[in-house]
Amino acid sequence: MRKLVLAALFAFALTASAQTADQAWLRSSPYKHVPTAPVRALGNGLVEQTAAHELVLGLRRAGGEPTALLKTSSAQKPPEILGPDSSAGALTVGTAEEFHKNYPELAFPSDLQPEEYWISWVTLRRVTLPIVIGGDERGVLYGVFDFLRQLGSDETSNDKQPHRSHPAFPIRWVDEWDNPDGSIERGYAGRAIFFEGGQVRADLAPVVEYARLLASIGINGCNINNVNGASPLLTSDWLRGVARVASTMRPWGVHLALSVDISSPQKIGGLATYDPLDPAVKAWWTAKTAEVYALIPDFAGFTVKADSEGQPGPASFGRTPADAANTLAVALAPHGGVVLYRAFVYNHHLDWRDPKADRARAAWDIFHPLDGKFAPNVIVQTKEGPIDFQAREPVSPLFAGLQHTSQALELQITQEYTGQQRHLVYLAPMWKQVLDFDLRASNQSTPVKEILSGKSFHPLQQPGASPVPAPCQRFVTGHDFSRATSTRGGNGALAPADVPCLGGIVGVAGIGRDRWLSSPLALANLYAFGRLAWNPNLDPAQIADEWTRQTVSTDPEVVRTVSAMLMQSWPAYEAYTGPLGLQTLTDITGSHYGPDIESSERNGWGQWHNADTAGVGKDRTVATGSGYAAQYPPEIAKIYEDPATTPDDLLLFFHHVPYTWRLHSGKTVIQSLYDSHYDGAAHAAQFVRDWTSLKPRLDPALYDDVLARLQYQAGHAIVWRDAIVQYFLKLSAIPDEQGRAGHYPNRLEAEAAHLTGYRVIDVTPWEDASGGKAVSCDTPQVPPEALAGPIGPGNLTSCTAEWTYTGAAGRYNIAIQYFDLPGGQAGFALVLNSHPINTWSADATLPSNRPNGDNSTRRTVPNVTLNHGDVIEIRGIPDQSDPAALDYIELTPAPK
Repeated sequence: MRKLVLAALFAFALTASAQTADQAWLRSSPYKHVPTAPVRALGNGLVEQTAAHELVLGLRRAGGEPTALLKTSSAQKPPEILGPDSSAGALTVGTAEEFHKNYPELAFPSDLQPEEYWISWVTLRRVTLPIVIGGDERGVLYGVFDFLRQLGSDETSNDKQPHRSHPAFPIRWVDEWDNPDGSIERGYAGRAIFFEGGQVRADLAPVVEYARLLASIGINGCNINNVNGASPLLTSDWLRGVARVASTMRPWGVHLALSVDISSPQKIGGLATYDPLDPAVKAWWTAKTAEVYALIPDFAGFTVKADSEGQPGPASFGRTPADAANTLAVALAPHGGVVLYRAFVYNHHLDWRDPKADRARAAWDIFHPLDGKFAPNVIVQTKEGPIDFQAREPVSPLFAGLQHTSQALELQITQEYTGQQRHLVYLAPMWKQVLDFDLRASNQSTPVKEILSGKSFHPLQQPGASPVPAPCQRFVTGHDFSRATSTRGGNGALAPADVPCLGGIVGVAGIGRDRWLSSPLALANLYAFGRLAWNPNLDPAQIADEWTRQTVSTDPEVVRTVSAMLMQSWPAYEAYTGPLGLQTLTDITGSHYGPDIESSERNGWGQWHNADTAGVGKDRTVATGSGYAAQYPPEIAKIYEDPATTPDDLLLFFHHVPYTWRLHSGKTVIQSLYDSHYDGAAHAAQFVRDWTSLKPRLDPALYDDVLARLQYQAGHAIVWRDAIVQYFLKLSAIPDEQGRAGHYPNRLEAEAAHLTGYRVIDVTPWEDASGGKAVSCDTPQVPPEALAGPIGPGNLTSCTAEWTYTGAAGRYNIAIQYFDLPGGQAGFALVLNSHPINTWSADATLPSNRPNGDNSTRRTVPNVTLNHGDVIEIRGIPDQSDPAALDYIELTPAPK
């Protein structure tokens, strides 16, 4: 019966869904050295049968066959899945227990743990073939995917050495911030795959495919709903639908979790209170949790966001996060579930005039005093840095601040503050720096990755005391925490004598129906997250190489070029957005996308950079600032307390310094800001040239798709560059040593053109437009036929901006900087001497309903011959709420 269910799931996925795992990295190219024997599964468990089916499918892909599973119409009979009693030679998979039973003579590691696996080539029944042995069924599945990954890593490789692998962390989850209506908070790839219109979707085929992707990189849990507004999913009707999702993911060993609202007992339970210490509230959570497990026996647990950004929480009753977390933990304990309580708790109504006020302090100030007061099945989910997924932050000191509490590192796969998947930003190098960062707790080596895994000594012991290893055992899903007999921390928090190690990594993924993460290259981040969650010692460059081979091409030049682009992308993005520890200079109160420097100033959100005419940076020192630096262990605190020892890339996070402050690089702060933004934009332009060089080697559709994205990024990097350098040039009054900032000799400003229909407008923020102004076609005058192209509605009229060229004759690239607003598709035409030479539609989906850096877009028309006296026009047709707004054109000599 399980085989029939599994086959039905595979068939459903491959026939009903337009979005498949093959759009990601499960699309191996043919390889030369592919075993052709059948596959034998030693057990009938659902996950193990999945492993056997995935092995069959992977071998067919590697052998060059179409990816339709169990298809028998090919000329060569495909591999079959054999039972354990078959005498035929086969690639055999199974658990350690099953191998001991069926092959007692076989020598292999006897201590394989849950989720661990061993791969080797052995001789069974006189045939030498690969085997995969798992510590449990999930270990078998993970081993199969690793075997297939190794098969595709190098065609010339024939390495048959045994390979053993186990995950570094027991918690390896993705969080999906999906809403019941089908929208996704901070999701940039379309609608949710789980929900639509206030219910679980009827078509769960994409969920099957997503579970396959997650299992292939070792992810074992998936939280499917938004941490904001989570109450509805705990109603009985919703839970029945959620159980369908859990059943869909179960064959791949992915356990479902839910975000919950602390106020649910009142919002949906009809109670008068949601005080976590109220007996009726405790009883409600116990009963509701039992209802969940009755429907979803392998339910993973709850994720909580409380007392933050408007979400209700225990503070309303004078209670602590430990009080709330432990109430949930006690309800989950008999079922083996866990609570991931987010440390993202802070006051967003801070007084920006108070130098001691500091959002960065919040996680430590709130959670450090509660260390040791959480139940053993509570994990504090701590963001990588103290603010909010910025392009660079210091590592959160809370990782060194909880010595008696399990923690999970929260990373963000969806690129909320790092380009929202419109920009190529490979985040693995940043994550690797966080995982490797040595917090030097108790004056000894304590890298974050070891704190999370339980291998490090716990921090904050008394100086001179002998270090004591953390009491940690490998967590197994379904552990019955209610067997504990002792308590700690009040509220009946359960504490077994040997505290399980529940550390791990959680990634906020934001996948949607638009090819998972919309941009093909953005999928490298999801892949890298899983690989680092399994093994944080992997090199991000190696991961980039793996992903490129599986996803883009095995061509050595493609692998080399794309891997290099990935590795250079995060430094480039940081350089043209917020370097030197400025975090982000984006619109933090709105889109989180384009430049808006002052959106983070003079408000309660606490992301201040405190730029003024004298200098820039937030003072977080003990001596004169907020004192945040002292939250780190002494060795690290000493480094951050002094601007002379603080690394350049974090200087302005910890210190307010003059613009003339000399960095370790030898540059002044202001010159470094100028140089960084110009260098970063140049790197973005280079990505276009790098990709273009691969055109003959790439699938045409993939080439065109990515090329358009990289061209957009290169243009938007210029928007970022100009906004930041204009802003700091004006504020500091210190010129750029290279004469670039504020000087644009090749530009023809729209507001300086001869305008027909267009009117001059001020752009807010002013730095988002060249000169702070643009033109908008709000009162068009010219008939639409003057545009000479079917790019706008026939009932609209056009506006024109006209310049007379006065430079030297030659061939030029003409860049048009315009604003592509949502709610319409304005039309544009570049016209030379009354002859249209290029027309286009402003049809991108970009944030903000007014012209600014969110939607400022660049289009370049190459190799245009210009002569002295030529008349250049831009004609624009507005459409609905898109007024065909225009910033400038720029003429640069075309390369010869």
